[in-house]
Amino acid sequence: MFNKILIANRGEIACRVIKTAKKMGISTVAIYSDADKNALHVEMADEAIHIGPPPANQSYIVIDKVMQAIKDSGAQAVHPGYGFLSENAKFAEALSAQGVAFVGPPVGAIEKMGDKITSKKIAQDADVSTVPGYMGLIEDADEAVKISNQIGYPVMIKASAGGGGKGMRIAWNDQEAREGFQSSKNEAANSFGDDRIFIEKFITQPRHIEIQVLCDAHGNGIYLGERECSIQRRQQKVVEEAPSPFLDEATRKAMGEQAVALAKAVDYASAGTVEFIVDGERNFYFLEMNTRLQVEHPVTELITGVDLVEQMIRVANGEPLSISQDDVTLTGWAIENRLYAEDPYRGFLPSIGRLTRYRPPAETAAGPMLVNGKWMGDAPTGQAAVRNDTGVYEGGEISMYYDPMIAKLCTWAETREAAIDAMRVALDSFEVEGIGHNLPFLSAVMDHPKFISGDMTTAFIEEEYPEGFDGVQLKESELRQVAASAAAMHRVAEIRRTRVSGRMDNHERRVGADWVVSLQGTDFEVQIDADRDGSTVSFSDGTAVRVSSDWTPGDQLATLDIDGKLLALKVGKISGGFRIRSRGADMKVHVRTPRQAELARLMPEKVAPDTSKLLLCPMPGLIVKVEVEVGQEVQEGQALCSVEAMKMENILRAEKKSVVAKINASAGDSLAVDDVIMEFE
Repeated sequence: MFNKILIANRGEIACRVIKTAKKMGISTVAIYSDADKNALHVEMADEAIHIGPPPANQSYIVIDKVMQAIKDSGAQAVHPGYGFLSENAKFAEALSAQGVAFVGPPVGAIEKMGDKITSKKIAQDADVSTVPGYMGLIEDADEAVKISNQIGYPVMIKASAGGGGKGMRIAWNDQEAREGFQSSKNEAANSFGDDRIFIEKFITQPRHIEIQVLCDAHGNGIYLGERECSIQRRQQKVVEEAPSPFLDEATRKAMGEQAVALAKAVDYASAGTVEFIVDGERNFYFLEMNTRLQVEHPVTELITGVDLVEQMIRVANGEPLSISQDDVTLTGWAIENRLYAEDPYRGFLPSIGRLTRYRPPAETAAGPMLVNGKWMGDAPTGQAAVRNDTGVYEGGEISMYYDPMIAKLCTWAETREAAIDAMRVALDSFEVEGIGHNLPFLSAVMDHPKFISGDMTTAFIEEEYPEGFDGVQLKESELRQVAASAAAMHRVAEIRRTRVSGRMDNHERRVGADWVVSLQGTDFEVQIDADRDGSTVSFSDGTAVRVSSDWTPGDQLATLDIDGKLLALKVGKISGGFRIRSRGADMKVHVRTPRQAELARLMPEKVAPDTSKLLLCPMPGLIVKVEVEVGQEVQEGQALCSVEAMKMENILRAEKKSVVAKINASAGDSLAVDDVIMEFE
């Protein structure tokens, strides 16, 4: 076995590989750019080597720099993680030339299956069902439009060397095909150093289901079930689960056997993923093969008990697989939510900054979940597990140079319903401050009827949130729970305030019992009857709930028992109440005396400033191109400029017909959030 492995990657996947290597007794070497000198993967590794400036094309994907780090460290093998150089045949060849093992498939398999155009041709030759499309290279936007018309809209424009949603666009007409071709080409060049583009038919209402395969160099190959990856945004996966709620055993077996046959056709040896598009009749079509470890591999590990990273290392060491297809069993259900540094209230645009607070829920093996010492979930006898793969820490900085994913939160339970319930609790207990993030949106998905039923497609987000995400309106029963909790917490805060002031002797008796709790446009008149064990909160309609908690003022996470059911709330102090976040809702909750509530209703609402004549930068980023000039009349939907952030190019468009009055930025300028790019008459 190897003595030392270098991880040619960063972030959570580098940390993930380091954990398994250490478990196997293998020393680890990290590489890092200037932006990552204080990163978690650098701290976790046994040694670390600096490789250059922050941009990936000047550090992490520069083969010569990585090869020098390997030479300097004396590493015997390299695990590439995903992205970066993970599917780069030239890198694998360079390693082979130096006698260094590549923890991945052979060069030939990378070349044949890592390239989407070639892999489709091989799949067709192997009688694998494939999506209709144009497999040749496309020279320019005019040719892209011509081919798109021949295939028939809608079409998917994709980077041949792409992955992770980079270099991918859906086009529904000629204009979108032209713009999408150029944006995909630019993103592909920046992210992969390869700007080749191809086009295929976009199948509407599809499900994205992939098969995990594992092969060795001795001709053995197995599949480890499937992963459902249909909930995507901009073709980037957001929620994954294993197994799929849609497949039956016959389809699973057919897809698995086809995936293994395809892998064996190219002498594949390592972990890999064969992706399929599946329609409503369970017809499946080969999409692509990822010749690397997938981001979502933890859900497969949770239902099979197989450490895929360990298997990759053993295969790279020349060992045969120690498990056969008959040994593979799928136990329980696992769900993964990707925590992104993206602001859901700003159209999921990237957010950068310092993590002033980062407190994930505690990782647990199968068993009831503990949060702040309290059992969470409907019953402490239920079996559940929590796993959080991350590459950040509290006080660390999220930069603009890399992918915005900062953690992968996973739960496992015996049933899908229980796994979803465990995920709801885990999300509510996950504290992240300092940046915009998608935790509220993930909570909303976990409560969405379509997700709960398993009836979703890759169009889930655009269909269910066509106007974007603007938070969650809780049901009245849930609002009552939050109102009762806020009233009880307010009482505790008032007792503490009067005690600190020293103005009253019998603090508890002097704190009022009658309050009005206002949240999400609803007022609840409540009365609190407190005792040593908690409070009974009575509502004006005669109903009452029992609330108990050990929350103290200043705690940012509250766990409360509401009529025997535990609730997790993220709590912040505001004037006259709390900012409370729960189940995807972000609420200002005011707790007032009846007189204060009466006067508050008379206060005028603050009017937001008018920015309708301004184009504001929606994220920190780099201006790639300005498409218009001063004095030009623009139409609704017309492209105004392109902004690049976190390896994604975003086209900003006119919201209405207007005339450009002033342009404040030009190509190459770095802008912050809400900087004014241009003004209109």
